[in-house]
Amino acid sequence: MIKLVKVYTVEGCPYCEKTKRYLKSKDVEFEAFDIEKDAAAREACKKLTGMDYAVPVTTIDNEHFVMDFDKEALDKLLCL
Repeated sequence: MIKLVKVYTVEGCPYCEKTKRYLKSKDVEFEAFDIEKDAAAREACKKLTGMDYAVPVTTIDNEHFVMDFDKEALDKLLCL
C-alpha cells in the first residue's frame, strides 16, 4: 500500500513539471519539494539517490524511487 509519494524538484525544470502533471493526471496524491529552496529536502534526496542535484526524483515511502520523467518506471513504482 502506498503511503507517501514525494517528488523532489527544482524551479524551471521541465521534466519536474511533466512528472507532476503526469501524477496529477493519474490522480496520485503527492508532495513536491524544491531542493534548491529546502535544505532538508535536498539532503533527503541526496541520501536516497546518492547524488546532489538529481531531479525529478519520485519516491514512495522514502524507499523506492524513480529518477527523471519515466512513465513506465513511474507506472511500475506506483502500480498504475
